[in-house]
Amino acid sequence: MHTVNMLEAKSNLSRLIKILEYRKEREIIIARNGRPVAKLVSMETLTHDQRIGVAKGAFEVPDNIDAYDEEVAKLFLGGTF
Repeated sequence: MHTVNMLEAKSNLSRLIKILEYRKEREIIIARNGRPVAKLVSMETLTHDQRIGVAKGAFEVPDNIDAYDEEVAKLFLGGTF
């Protein structure tokens, strides 16, 4: 994983993309003031089917899943029930 600051990312975007294309790095982190804020990855690295539906069939949602919504909302809002 390679980290660059915002100025370097803006000034060297083409070079950073080449690094990804030639597989020298899997991802490049872009930081602002030393804090990571974005990730530059190759399109081939992204696989959309890895997230959506990842838990499909792993558990069953009970019919009464919403039974305590009002009580939970009151707890969050500091009320009593």
